[in-house]
Amino acid sequence: MPRAKGIVPGKARKKATLKAAKGNFQGRRKLYRIAKETVMRGMQFAFRDRRQRKRHMRRLWIQRINAACRLNGMSYNRFILGLKRAQIAINRKALSDLAIHDADAFARVVETARKHAEVEA
Repeated sequence: MPRAKGIVPGKARKKATLKAAKGNFQGRRKLYRIAKETVMRGMQFAFRDRRQRKRHMRRLWIQRINAACRLNGMSYNRFILGLKRAQIAINRKALSDLAIHDADAFARVVETARKHAEVEA
């Protein structure tokens, strides 16, 4: 009985790795050993950055809300405190979008937050 050498699956693995390494420079896309390391490293970065993207987006939303709050004469932390006390449950992504696209509506939300932040302070 002939010995199975695994040529077909091995070729498929190499082909998939080299396809994933497409766009790299010189040997990183042409040589299997080097391409394999590059692809594995890239996959580690992708795994890590899928989680980091969430952190970065939240930071961006907070920065935008803070800037819009300061234009309305209020700090970010007082604004969030006012929203909590007013029992307004709007996430930061929606608040950021509101601050960018509808400044008047955001100003009304800030006024509501200001009333509740000052009343119970």
